[in-house]
This record gives sequence, C-alpha cells and structure tokens, in this order.
Amino acid sequence: MLGCNRLLPGPFALFSPRIGSRTRLNPLYSRPMGSHSHFNPPVEVPQAEGAWEWFRGMGSPQFWVAPMVDQSELAFRMLCRRYGCTAAYTPMLHARLFLEGRAYRAEHFTTCDADRPLLAQFCANDPDTLLHAARLVEDQVDAVDLNLGCPQRIARRGRYGAFLMDDLPLVESLVRALAGGLTRARVTVKIRRFDEVGRTVAYAAALERAGASLVAVHARTREQKTAAAVRADWAHIAAVKAALRVPVLANGNVRSLADARACMRDTGADGVLSAEPLLADPGLFWGRRGEPGGDGGPTEGCRLLLEYLDLCDAYPAPFRMVKAHAFRMLGPWLAEHTDVRDELNRGPDLCNERVRELTMELVDRIEECGRDAPIPKISAKKLAAMEAEAARAAAIAEQAREAEGLAELGVVSAAAETVH
Repeated sequence: MLGCNRLLPGPFALFSPRIGSRTRLNPLYSRPMGSHSHFNPPVEVPQAEGAWEWFRGMGSPQFWVAPMVDQSELAFRMLCRRYGCTAAYTPMLHARLFLEGRAYRAEHFTTCDADRPLLAQFCANDPDTLLHAARLVEDQVDAVDLNLGCPQRIARRGRYGAFLMDDLPLVESLVRALAGGLTRARVTVKIRRFDEVGRTVAYAAALERAGASLVAVHARTREQKTAAAVRADWAHIAAVKAALRVPVLANGNVRSLADARACMRDTGADGVLSAEPLLADPGLFWGRRGEPGGDGGPTEGCRLLLEYLDLCDAYPAPFRMVKAHAFRMLGPWLAEHTDVRDELNRGPDLCNERVRELTMELVDRIEECGRDAPIPKISAKKLAAMEAEAARAAAIAEQAREAEGLAELGVVSAAAETVH
C-alpha cells in the first residue's frame, strides 16, 4: 500500500506491488535488473572512496537534525546535540539572499566550534550564485547541501527545492558547480522520492554521478507535504541505498529512537534525519530514554524548553524562532492551559524571559495536578485547525521576508505574490 513501510528480505531485494514479484537491484546500476530497459554499464563514481573517508572522519553520524526553515538554528542544534543527535543541518539558506545580503547572512547562519558535524543547506536555481554563496561558508562546515526536497508553495514560486525535480539538467549543473568549485567542503543533496522506485533511484544516481558525496532521501513525494497524514515509503530509501556507492541518509517516519533503528535496519541507510518529531522532542535520539529514569516525565518538554532558552542566551535567535520552539516543546499541555497558549500568542512585547516565566509556571501547574497527560480544553479538531492556521501564517511571513529581501536586491520574484 502506498506510503507504508515494507520490510525488505535482503539488502538488494525490493517488493514491487505492481508486478507482484521481487526485483533485484544491483548497486552498480541505476535501474532494476531484469527490467525491460536497456542494460546500463557500470558508472564511475570517483568521489565514492573520498566520500566514505569523509563520512567516517565525522564519526559516521547516524542521528541527524534535519534542515528546517527558521527551526534548526544554532541554539536548537546545540540542544539536540546534548540529547543524542550526532550531526545537523543548518536551516535552508536562500543562495541569492545569502550571497548578497549581509543582514540575511548574520541572522540565518551562525555556528560555533562544538557545532560539528554540520551541513549548510542552500536552495538555488543558478549554479554560479549557489557556488559563490557556498564559498562564504565552506570553511565553517563539513559539507554544503543542495535542497531538492522543499515542497512548500514558496519553493514552487521561487523555483527551487522539490520543484526542480523535473529539470534534471539544471539539478545536475547545480551539483557539478559545487563539486567542481568547492575545495574545503563536500557536496551533498537532500531529495524527495518520485511515485515510482525506479525514478527515485535514477534521480539519486544522477546526482551521485554529478558529484554528490552523500544523498539524503525523504521518502515522501513532493505532493505529500504533511508528515502526520502520510507515512513515508522506506522502500525507496532501501532501493537508493542498494544502488549508490556514497553514504545515504533516510528521512521520514522517524518519531523515536526505536523508529530510527528500525529505519536503518530495514533500509540499510547510514543514518536518519528527523524534523517535526524532533521539534516536539529534542531528546528523541537520547539513548537513555529506554533506561529507568530516562524519561523525564510530564514536565520534560518544559525542561527542554528551559534548556533551549538558556542556550539562546549564548546563541541568540530571532524571537519568531523561540516562539515556534515554545509551542512545539510545550505541546499538548497548551491545549489544557489555554491561558499560557494565549500569552505565547501575544504581540511583539513578548520576550525570552517572559517565555521562561510562563514555562516555569506551567511546570508548577503540571506537578500540582499530578497527572502524566493533559485534559484538553480544546478539541483535537479545533487544535489541528489552529495549528494549521499558525503554520499558514508562518509560511506567509517567511514568504514575505524572502520577497522583501529579494526586493532590496532589486530582484523581481514570484514570491512577492500574496498567498491565497
């Protein structure tokens, strides 16, 4: 069934629901063996050996903070690293704005010595712009990643992310520009899957041939934007892993440490990424979760938020990011303590210190009630609608910031259109 994980009987075996048989995937070829397509000769991947040396040199990291716009900033990355994450991506960086906007660079890219391994992710549709933007950070990161997975409307209007999937020559030129022009950082890509496994494998293999030293596969399609609504199809990841010679990371359905281990076991992936689940639980990859006392109990989200706020003192973040993290980490308890939710929704006069005070007050309330779970005052349907509206508002604001930044550079962009 589309969207469901399939347990694979072997590292190169894939069950095809269309033909009802197993198709063997040879790791040297980009198409299933036994298909009716012409025979593909072995393809040279000159960067493969170096890619594995680089990956092992980083410690072969398995647990990754996924790239998230306005959410995988330095303070949050450092929090996740405390609790089991072994590598991270920056938020997606707009190559043109990053290259030409000093203020944009200062706000969106910050790091420190302990923030490694780190991949800087860019979205772009012009090879020269991408390369020059990447050169500004290549000596501060372990790799430069090309975003080929963003499915949001802002990416469609800006012609980047997953909306480049149908323009393979352009995508290949972007990867080649980085691979040929960077001297101190590896080149990686993050993609989404196609409907057919064969197309996903062919796409990933083309990017490997273009020079990618690592491929991360989000096992949902471009149209499957809501992670909670559609399960990722791990069969695509397993097929890509079987076909490629460089490291492969998996993204999708990783909501716990057990999920992460199951994903690597069932797909053969060399590591996993988590995005939305990690926002709600930055301790998702913490190995102590399964040990006595490893679960922090009903106030754990509050405690993690307080730690994050402390990290923001050392690594400041724009308040819109802080506020978004507060909503995620406090999570279900805000459905019961609606006054705290309303306070967090206040205007620009709210600050980090007030968020800290509200969080400590919420800890007192949770401990006083003696329950492990909240009693919501807001229905699940209404809460989902409120969260959807908040996500929409955040997307509109991000689109407006991008359009404003491009306008300052004298660039006319479709992102300036109003979201309807």
